[in-house]
Amino acid sequence: MKVKGKQYQTVWMRENEVCMINQPLLPHRFSIFKSKDHKQTAKAIKNMTVRGAGAIGATAAYGLAQAALEFTGTDLKKFNTHLDKAYETLASTRPTAQDLFTALDFVNLAMSGKSVASQQRQAVKAAKKYAKRDAKACLAIGKHGSKLIKDGFGVLTHCNAGALAFVDHGSALSPIYQAKKQGKKFFVFVDETRPRLQGARLTAWELKQAGILHSVIADNASGHYMQQGMVDLCITGADRVARIGDVANKIGTYEKAVLAKENKIPFYVAIPWTTFDPACKSGKDIPIEERGQEEVTHVWGAQGKKRAKIKVTTSQAKNPAFDVTPAKYITGIITPDGIFPPKSVKKAHLDAKTE
Repeated sequence: MKVKGKQYQTVWMRENEVCMINQPLLPHRFSIFKSKDHKQTAKAIKNMTVRGAGAIGATAAYGLAQAALEFTGTDLKKFNTHLDKAYETLASTRPTAQDLFTALDFVNLAMSGKSVASQQRQAVKAAKKYAKRDAKACLAIGKHGSKLIKDGFGVLTHCNAGALAFVDHGSALSPIYQAKKQGKKFFVFVDETRPRLQGARLTAWELKQAGILHSVIADNASGHYMQQGMVDLCITGADRVARIGDVANKIGTYEKAVLAKENKIPFYVAIPWTTFDPACKSGKDIPIEERGQEEVTHVWGAQGKKRAKIKVTTSQAKNPAFDVTPAKYITGIITPDGIFPPKSVKKAHLDAKTE
């Protein structure tokens, strides 16, 4: 993505450091967070300094490579014990996002050298390869998905599944970026996405950088705009997709899908294959992360040049970070290999893996 004319990826590795755009500071301040070791990288995933399915995955991949580089000595057995602990530290950060586990396994399986030094090199190489594949997959998603966007369309999206949620391009926003490049004229309705406001803070910031017409709307206003005929298409991302096509995504996605079906509006989900979980039969098997109640009872904002935390209620709160949208509410799943009905996503995944 371009920020003030300069090209950035969401996360990258430079020597022993994992560098990432510090997302909680956006849109008021653009800053790069530099993680010095794998424990700090794990903390950055857990506290959402970096967030979004693909970005979490790439960061975890870099974190495991970082852990490999931290080891000193030549004893392979001790090295493997060290890596096993690092794997668990990184894997325990966010339970719902499948990309996290796909990425860790990708790097872990790549290390087969006969010396510590060779496995360290393999870890770094694999992590960088994983990140590069993520960006490439998202670009392909954009090219397939852009065909769905017509001149004059109103497009609604939820949360942030843009470049900030992946290494680059994004999933749900990638078709929007490609449609913009093709000269299409359209408008984007950006759900604010409580409680962390990823739509209002991040998606809106991305679209503003790209010069795409948009407005932030309250989460509970989307049904109104659908009912008024102003929304022609819904595209969201996902954090995990089950074999039967059920989708876990940011809390509030389910209700958007139900509203879209009621109003006869196509509802699409965009994913790289790293988000598909072949071991997960249905949405009932997807673990839903419950985050701290302060994300609901408080909001962050800007007060002058400083970030401010404001309390909005004196009651306790519940805070599920994700919900599950059953396949019956989803028109199609946009992948790097094309657009498929939810019931066909398992076969499409198998076909993609054999190519």
